Amino acid sequence: MGAENPVRRNRTAREVAERLGASPRTIRRIMAEPRDQFLARAAENRRRAVELREQGLKYREIAEEMGVTTGTVGKLLHDARKYSVSS
Repeated sequence: MGAENPVRRNRTAREVAERLGASPRTIRRIMAEPRDQFLARAAENRRRAVELREQGLKYREIAEEMGVTTGTVGKLLHDARKYSVSS
């Protein structure tokens, strides 16, 4: 099933489950982003990071542009090489 319009939430599945009287597993299943959407978003993030790096931006600059940490930029670029992503 999965969430129709996935949104980053500020509560954990455990917190929501306790509040609603359900299991954390049930809450995670209901709140989950559909896998195909997640994979498409991840591929786009990798592509964007590679594109910015090819423009000569430093990790810090890429992180600021994408709104992520420099560690995330490193992981995106590593995964892009792993999956042979190019812009």
